[in-house]
Amino acid sequence: MKKDINRIPDSELNVMQALWACGEPAGRAQIEEKMQERNDRKEPLAQTTLLTLLSRLEQKGFIKTEKQGRSSVYTPLVTRESYQKAQSRSFVDKLFSGSMSAFASALSEGGLTEDELKELRKLLEEKR
Repeated sequence: MKKDINRIPDSELNVMQALWACGEPAGRAQIEEKMQERNDRKEPLAQTTLLTLLSRLEQKGFIKTEKQGRSSVYTPLVTRESYQKAQSRSFVDKLFSGSMSAFASALSEGGLTEDELKELRKLLEEKR
């Protein structure tokens, strides 16, 4: 698993989200299908565009590509959870200078409902 997980562009993240939703390993057609399910776009991503994005993700160490006959299957090397954790920390560091209290204040002032705040409080207490 990749230790330092850098942010990837939204187009690549969409592919990763579809791959995570597929289960491991998944072929291009399965990934394409999950992307269509998740996407509001009327037209699917061009096959060549998807293959380019998969190639970039492999180069960045996010996925592994294996040939199976004439086609390829793709396996995530980075879990959804590890990517979320890394990007959450990065988000707080960049936008709030690492201040969790400033982040929490922005969340509470940003329109979270009372139920959402209770859920967040419960999650934080469980992680102690």
